[in-house]
Amino acid sequence: MNPYWYNRKRRDPFDFFGIDDEFEHMFRKTERIFESTFKDFNFEQVEPGKLFVHGFNVSIGPNGKTKIKEFGNNPKKIDERKTVYYDEREPLTDVIECDHDIFVTVEIQGVEKYDVNLNVTEFSIDINVNSPNRKYHKKIDLPCAVIPNKSKATYKNGILDIAIERKDKKRDNKSYRVIID
Repeated sequence: MNPYWYNRKRRDPFDFFGIDDEFEHMFRKTERIFESTFKDFNFEQVEPGKLFVHGFNVSIGPNGKTKIKEFGNNPKKIDERKTVYYDEREPLTDVIECDHDIFVTVEIQGVEKYDVNLNVTEFSIDINVNSPNRKYHKKIDLPCAVIPNKSKATYKNGILDIAIERKDKKRDNKSYRVIID
C-alpha cells in the first residue's frame, strides 16, 4: 500500500511534508538576502590564503515566524558604490531565555580560550577575539536584564557557552569581565 502522497503529482520534493508554501517563502527570502549581499561583491578584495566566511542561520521563533541571521565576514558599506569585508567575523550565536537564566551559545572556531575577551553588562554581552589566526566580534543584546557578576562561561571545541542569571527590574549598568573555564 502506497502512502497518499506517493501517487500525487508534486511540484517539488518537499511538498509531501505539507510545508510547500512555508519552505518556498523561506527559500525565496534567503535567496534575496544572498543576492543583495553579493550583488556588488568584489572577490578580489579577499586576499589569497585568507578565509572568507558568510552564512545564514534560518530558524523558527517561538511566535512561529521565520528568523534569518547572518554570520561571518559581514560587509561594511563605505558608500553606495563601495563595500568592504574585514577580517573580523561575526560568529553564529543562539540565545535561549529561561525562567531563571539566559543561555548563550557562540561558535568561535580556531581560537584558544585565553584569546576570548568576554564582557557582560546588564543588557548585553560583548565578545572580542583577536588571535593571530582569527578575529571575531559580536555584541549581543539580551532579551531581559541579567546579573553580570553571576555569569559563567565555558569554551570547548570552538563552542563558547555562557549562562547568566536573570535579574529583577532594578537597573545596574556596570560591566564585568567573565573568566572562561
